[in-house]
Amino acid sequence: MQMTCNKGMQRQQKLSGFSLVELLVTITVVGLLAAITVPAVQGIRLSAQQAECASNMRQIGSALLLYAASNDHKLPETSHTAAAGRTWIYTIADYLGNSDEVRICPVDPKGEERLAAGGTSYILNSFLFVPQYDPFGRPIGGASNNISLIENPARTMMAFVISDSQGVGDANDHTHSQGWTSWSAVTRDISPNRFALGRSSNSTSGSSNYLYADGHVEKHEATSLKERIERGENFAAPN
Repeated sequence: MQMTCNKGMQRQQKLSGFSLVELLVTITVVGLLAAITVPAVQGIRLSAQQAECASNMRQIGSALLLYAASNDHKLPETSHTAAAGRTWIYTIADYLGNSDEVRICPVDPKGEERLAAGGTSYILNSFLFVPQYDPFGRPIGGASNNISLIENPARTMMAFVISDSQGVGDANDHTHSQGWTSWSAVTRDISPNRFALGRSSNSTSGSSNYLYADGHVEKHEATSLKERIERGENFAAPN
């Protein structure tokens, strides 16, 4: 009787276990699900971070426009012309409340360093914020530091997401976009691929956010902007 009982238990254990084939199939299915799910989760997280970055830029845009409305249409200065502690990062703080909450992009790998150094993940378009002068010291160009001189604000870029190659201090607050004659010149100043899965080093593999002079933010794919530069079109230049 005892022997019969033992045989029955052994038979039941064999029936309830996984065969090697079943185990391999299970592992394969789990692997496939992971391969599908992980990129999807990463994509959702990246979209949320890009939306947070866009919100930061919209708030910065609103503060810049409020500053101009309170200062006879004049835009705040960058470190190119302003004294220490008087650049736009500081002068728009009164219109933001706590500028620390919006001046750092959520996926900026140097975000903590910039925050500690008083810098920002967002840099202003030098076409609009850095006055140009001729050899005799006379101002040249159009819209520099005056919002009312921008002919088409809805199509004129005002701020970008900073490049990783830029420093972290508050002096790194504006581009040198007049010199964007090549894609390498663009990527020295800004990050057209800030939002790319896997944080790819390929400068055309993702997209980034762009703040326009009317206060709205658009996402542009890096590839489309590179094509414009290669056609000889500087997308930072006011229309």
